[in-house]
Formats: sequence, structure tokens, C-alpha cells
Amino acid sequence: MSNGKDANAAQNSSQMTLKECLDECMEALDLFLNNHFSESLERLRPRVNESMYHALIYATVLEMQAMMTFQHDDITNAGITMKSAQEVCQRFRRKSSALANKSVGDSLNEVQLHAEVCYAECQLQRAALTFLQDENMVSFIKGGIKVRNSYLIYKELHALIKSHNCLKGASHVHLEGGVSFGIGAFNLDYGLSLLHDGATGVNLRSMLSAMLLLCYYTFLTFILGRTGEGEVEEAERLLKPFRLRYPRGAIFLFFAGRTEEIKGNIDEAVALFEDGCKAQQAWKQFHHMCYWELMWCFTYKRAWKMAYFYADLLSQESRWSKAMYVYMKAAYLSMLPDDEDRPFGENEVQLFRQVPTFKQKIAGKSPPTEKFAIRKARRYKAACPHKLPVPVLEMMYMWNGFSMISKRPELTEGMLHTLVEAESTLVESLENEFSVDDRCVIHLLKGLCLKNQGLLQAAEESFRKVFSSEKKIRYDHYLVPNTLVELSLLYIDQGRREEAIRLLHKAKHNYKEYSMESRTQFRIHAALAKLKANTSEEEDTHL
Repeated sequence: MSNGKDANAAQNSSQMTLKECLDECMEALDLFLNNHFSESLERLRPRVNESMYHALIYATVLEMQAMMTFQHDDITNAGITMKSAQEVCQRFRRKSSALANKSVGDSLNEVQLHAEVCYAECQLQRAALTFLQDENMVSFIKGGIKVRNSYLIYKELHALIKSHNCLKGASHVHLEGGVSFGIGAFNLDYGLSLLHDGATGVNLRSMLSAMLLLCYYTFLTFILGRTGEGEVEEAERLLKPFRLRYPRGAIFLFFAGRTEEIKGNIDEAVALFEDGCKAQQAWKQFHHMCYWELMWCFTYKRAWKMAYFYADLLSQESRWSKAMYVYMKAAYLSMLPDDEDRPFGENEVQLFRQVPTFKQKIAGKSPPTEKFAIRKARRYKAACPHKLPVPVLEMMYMWNGFSMISKRPELTEGMLHTLVEAESTLVESLENEFSVDDRCVIHLLKGLCLKNQGLLQAAEESFRKVFSSEKKIRYDHYLVPNTLVELSLLYIDQGRREEAIRLLHKAKHNYKEYSMESRTQFRIHAALAKLKANTSEEEDTHL
């Protein structure tokens, strides 16, 4: 009998300890979201060797910092710290068979359940660092094993907490938040509702779930070929309580700026990104995210020197993609009149020639946009290079910039004016090996501007000029499949469903191994999925 009382007393003690740990970690996260980054780490550091949650959150903050700095030492340090956090979690786990065994799952106490979810999160984050840090095949295999182990734990925990027999202790809300974050991270389509539950609840993973959702709504949907219209509304709803609680929080100022940018409110976006930079000075890496978006905001306004200024800052301070930053510097300078002074006495030809020297690999591969920039910059290797006609607008297309200005007629009109001027310059120039490619780039981008203006017939004619030159294109083989996608989207807007499907299938199956192919394939998939969804809705209505 006394043994039972002792066991209960020990369990009550462990629950209280768990609650105290969670409360202190919540306070540390609160400091972090209020831009008090050093104070947040100081609050966590004393207990990183004894508390699984202190260890996990401390390592998570260091990993976030490492991913933003992209410094080798920071990544290595974050990896060591996350491994130590995993070892702390392991001490609290049950030493028997897997959770899938019903009797094992049902017999876990609250601390052991929390240890499982913390261990899974450590595995997932260590895998992410492995992919960033190393490029050899052994590291990829090790990273893949960590991802699989993490997924299996999350999957088993998700089933367990949904069962009637699951122990629901005093800190169950934090356990649910952890599982929701993990399942949502592995499967965004299925896990969006789980992530939303985690982000809107009061639990330790609220911030991580919110950040993952905001990244999905404001960035990933564009990469996946979605329009972002419904998503931006979701992002604003999600941001609202965080903006009220952390009005000067740099993270939330950044996402607020991004939502305004997507809506076409460029001046409002600029103000928010600038506020995000002013809000804190401790982590300059947050500034870099804002600089990148500010660069594009000034691009949309055709303020080439201001955009150059932010590309220059990024090239000096950020390690994420120096090849891209230097390419954009050169591109902005090339948009200026030949007789206009260049900032800092720089020369676009020399900058273009430097781009390939900054090539890097992330997770074993060069980023597609970086590869694209290097390919375009090759033209400047020649002693007397032929100028790229509109390199900024071409890269803006690759980053979905024309959708950002679609709701702002004056911005679209400005871009069209730039394209018409570039087209006139090409007409007046001597024919060379790049002439057809350059004309087709302009036809594609002009078509997008004309579509934004509602001039659909003129847009279609501009797109068709690309197809008519298909066999003469020598280098920019991405142009035809992307133009097929753009024309199919125009057809969708006009209700020409069968023609749109035919073009999408042609783009999907007839073109391979061109620049930014994965981006184009995502857009094709999204467009075909949209057509099928619309069809099912029509059939339901008819029935």
C-alpha cells in the first residue's frame, strides 16, 4: 500500500516539475517574441541539462539563428546542442518497446509522453541541420533515418492521444500542441487544421505552429502554384492576436509586411519591413529577411537604385545566396541608363562575371534560382557581351512578382513601359545568337502585363509569339513551357477549360530539363487540380 502511495507521490512531483518547466519555457518564448533574444536564452540555459523542454527550446532558438546566419560554426553548434537536447529527452523516455504496442502506450505516464514528443522534435530538427551541414550521401541517409524515426513517433502519438485510454495530465494541452506541430510539419495538406489548432491554442508550440502556417500561407503557396488569395486572409486572421500581443515583435512585423505585399499594398509593406528592422538590433539575420522583401518592393516600384541598395546589403551581410544577391546587383545596374552614374562605382559587367564564383550547395544541391542566375550571367563571359534586356523583370517573374502587382494598375503600367522600351532597343540592335531568346522573354512578360490589364486578346497574341519561335530558341528553354502555363491560366479565366487542360498536359509531358522546372511543374499540378475541383463543384450543383 505504501509503495502505491510513494508511486503516486513521485508522479505528482514529476507533474509539478513538468508544469514548472513548461511555465518557465513559455516565459522564455514570450521574451523571444518580444525581441529579447539574449534574455530568452539566459532564462533557459541553467536547466538545459535537466529539463527536456528547456533543452529543446534552447536548441530550437539556436537552430533558428543558425538557419538565418547560415554560418558553418552556428550550424555546427546548433547541431551539438540539439543532440544534447535529444539525450536529455531520452533520459525521460520509457525504455521498452514502441508506442505502437497498445499496452505500452496506455501505460506511459505524462512525463514519458512528453519525452516522446520532445524526442521526435529533436530528431526532426537534427535532420534539418544535417541536410544543411553536410553534402555526402552518408549524411543524407542518416538525415533520412532521423526524419523517418521522428515521423513514426508523431504518428503513434497522434493515434494514442486520440484514443479514449490516453492519460490526460495537467499539461496535456502542450502535448497536443507538440503532436499537432509534428503531424502538420510532415503533411501540410492534411495537417493544416492541426497546425491551426496548435497555433491558436495556448501551448508551447503555438509560435512554431503559427510560423509554419504563416510560411505556408505567404510563401509556400506561391511556390506550389497557388494564387495566395484565400491564404492571405488566413494569414491575416492568424497574425491578428500575435500582433496585438507582440506589437513590436520582429517576426510578426515581417509576416504582416509580407501579407501587405501579396495584397499589392507596397508602401504599407515597405513601412512594416522597415519597422521590423528598427524593432531590434540583436539578431541582424531578421533584417536580412526584410531586406530581401524590401528589394522586391522597390523592384515593383521600378526604383532600381533603392532595390540595388538592399541587394548590396544582402551581398555584404547574408550568406544564404551570395550568387543571387550579386546577380541582382548587376541586374539593377543594367536597368539604369548607360550614361547614369553607378553607385559605389560598380560595373554590372564585372558583377555578372563574378556570379558563378559564389555558387553554393544547400542540402547537396544548388538552389534552382541560383542556378538560373548563373546560367543567365554566363552571357557576360564574352569580351564584348550582349546585354540582357530585362534581367530584373525576368527574375521577378521567377519569384512570382507579377502576381504581386496584378491589383495595382499603375505598377503594371510601369512594367509594361519598361518592356516596350526594351523591345524597341532590341529592334534597333543587330541580330545575334541571343536575339530570339531575348524577344521571347519580353513577349512572355508583356503577355503577363497585358493580362493584368484585362487585355486578354493582346495577352494571348503576345504569348503565341513565344510558341511561334520555339524552334529558334537557343538557351532559354524554360520559356515555352512557362508560356503554355500562362496561356492556360488565361484560358481558365475565360472558361476555356478543355483548351487549358490540353496546354497544361503539353507543358507537363513535352518539356524536360529546363531552368526552374520543378517550379513550373508545381504550377501545372496546381492548375490541373483547380480545374478538377471546379468540375466537381459544377457536377455537385447540377446534381
